[in-house]
Amino acid sequence: MGARGSGSVFARCGCRDKRGRRRGISCPRLGEAGHGSWYFSLDLPRHVDGGRRRPRRGGYLTCDAAADARDRLSVPQPGDPGGGVLTVADWLETWVGTRVRLRDSTRRMYRGHIRLYFRRLFDGVLLAELHAGHVEGAFRRLFDEGMNPATARRLFSTLRTALTAAVRERLLSDNPARYIKLPRGARPHAVVWTKRRVREWRETGIRPAVAVWTPAQLARFLAFIGSHRLFAVFRLIAMRGLRRGEACGLRWEDLDLEEGLAYISRQVQEGPDGRLRACPLKTESSQRAVALDPQTVTVLRAHRSREARRLGESGIEAQGWVFTDEIGRPLSPDCLTRTFGRLVGESSLPPVRLHDLRHGAATLMLLAGEELKTIADQLGHSSVVLTADTYLSVAVELGLKSAADAARLVLRAGRRPPGGGGVRKRSAPVLAEITA
Repeated sequence: MGARGSGSVFARCGCRDKRGRRRGISCPRLGEAGHGSWYFSLDLPRHVDGGRRRPRRGGYLTCDAAADARDRLSVPQPGDPGGGVLTVADWLETWVGTRVRLRDSTRRMYRGHIRLYFRRLFDGVLLAELHAGHVEGAFRRLFDEGMNPATARRLFSTLRTALTAAVRERLLSDNPARYIKLPRGARPHAVVWTKRRVREWRETGIRPAVAVWTPAQLARFLAFIGSHRLFAVFRLIAMRGLRRGEACGLRWEDLDLEEGLAYISRQVQEGPDGRLRACPLKTESSQRAVALDPQTVTVLRAHRSREARRLGESGIEAQGWVFTDEIGRPLSPDCLTRTFGRLVGESSLPPVRLHDLRHGAATLMLLAGEELKTIADQLGHSSVVLTADTYLSVAVELGLKSAADAARLVLRAGRRPPGGGGVRKRSAPVLAEITA
């Protein structure tokens, strides 16, 4: 909590002297009834950069009214064991620091939101005086600066959750963020790197926000990295859609290579101290059994043999992790992302993110004719609705392919009609137009 603020109460007016300068607190008429108004100021702990914070409020008719207003802000509030004057930023820092059941990655995200945005957006704003206008103005500034709606909504979710906690602690009587409505914006959907998109990317450098490789492009990439030490993890993610933390969290005891199954029960994340640790999965539905194709099983067997030989030759004791760094520790998700980005750049293929391999795995399942429920279960989605919404655009492109396949079937049937050849001659130009 913020430290108790000290402050003062004083009178001032708008009178000017003979030189036109405001008299302020030095006006000799301040003692007269009805002349000037009363103010108070508060001394808050200095900013991180050493700057002073002295919020001042005024316009009170009497000294007592100004003092009462000061005391309402500086006297400890119910539920505030530390006491003192809190700015919005003070509370946000306190809220993050005192939350117990919070994933390390979520805590880092919250602290990033505070450091990069909320400190400057609510600079000097006292928590007790926060109102909807402050919140609306802050997000208007973000949109003016070019922030996309999706990022703004993540920030808004952080702020609203923190202010709800302030209401629960009786530091606020109401949550001003609940009156603000942000534009939803269009969530980016996965699209396929078609020849047209590849050509446009090479000409303009502009790429889709979320794009997946075609099966042929994926095959080229896997062939390109076939000799890389981490080939197995990239193939596993590409074929079965594991999240990067889930892949890094796999232990050999989680794999049943005889039955072709991988049991997903944990993930690896980097903590605030920079150390890797095993954590619970993202959601309950993330805990699942993933079916492995025979080729991936073969790749994993070969990977196990190579890693055992490598660690043995280096005198490193194996710790049971499937994918490790050079000295046998669990692989860092960030390291996996950086390595993947470098390999994609070297391959000359159109760019995709590591997470896009997960989208690509869903695309492969769609191409294979899997039902959405099966795909949702294999990806660890909480509902089929999420799966359908995420891959709607991919399904549209696959639908176009299905339409072309259907037209080719009609074309073949038209070339071999049960009747005479006259029907074939009349039908062929029409069918050729359909398939053009």
